[in-house]
Amino acid sequence: MTVQEDRTGADGWYVDERCTNCDVARQFAPDLIGEADGRSRVLRQPASDAEVRALNAAAHACHTRSIRPPGGRLRRDLDPFPMPLDEAAEVYLCGHNSPRTAAANAYLLRRPDGTAMMVDTPRWSEELAARYEAAAGPITDVLLTHRDHAAHGRTYADRYGARLWIHEGDLDSAPDADRVLRGTDPTEIAAGVTAVPLPGHTRGSVLFLADDRYCFSGDSFHWSRATGDIEVVDNVTWYSITEQAASLNRVADRLRFEWLLPGHGDRRRLPAAEMAVRMRALAARARELRLRAVDFTATRW
Repeated sequence: MTVQEDRTGADGWYVDERCTNCDVARQFAPDLIGEADGRSRVLRQPASDAEVRALNAAAHACHTRSIRPPGGRLRRDLDPFPMPLDEAAEVYLCGHNSPRTAAANAYLLRRPDGTAMMVDTPRWSEELAARYEAAAGPITDVLLTHRDHAAHGRTYADRYGARLWIHEGDLDSAPDADRVLRGTDPTEIAAGVTAVPLPGHTRGSVLFLADDRYCFSGDSFHWSRATGDIEVVDNVTWYSITEQAASLNRVADRLRFEWLLPGHGDRRRLPAAEMAVRMRALAARARELRLRAVDFTATRW
């Protein structure tokens, strides 16, 4: 499929040739953007203001800026980020995913005292840093789930005067981190926020739990639209799939959350009791996983 075939004339939204099929745009506009021939494509043009907003969210999140509006130029005043996750407005989606973190999603977690934490990092710019701080409050900590998402961690931490966190297993990706998590035991890093080491995807993978409500899972697991369940991306495991299975079986009974918020893959909200059942089922399935060659094309988002 050529770029021209993906256009709908000069007045239509389209996807350009830089698309890497990362799935980010499809998360924000699943009814408008689909997948074909190894990249995203516009399925149809928007038919309402809400659908225009969804496409603008997809476009401003896309790490290659491949989702293009009529005329090809994105408008700053239609950029929705940071975007509240839900009506509680305790978590914001940062958008502006970075090519240096393989298009990972990043989040802002607001705390009851008026401060906030950044979980993984969006692309860096001073303008974005100021915008995130204005929306969420003073940012005290930058939490890195693992090495793949560490690219802008020090820059954001220094901008905010914040503490940078990473696990010792991935410390070489952020050797100047201010706080280093060690071992596999959960660690409360702030009131209501716990770091849970989960070696597998990388040696130093960590998930962060907040308030028995939010689970920032990094690349350890995500919600799959293809299967309608929580899944492990076993075809992209840099450290050990057997260690990942062991990690999931160690923690599955302890995790309590309603929102699953991964770095890659889709988000999902379910009652905490249902999430707990699904996590136990995921841990059981993971015991059957075996080492596979890394294959990005095999991911079923």
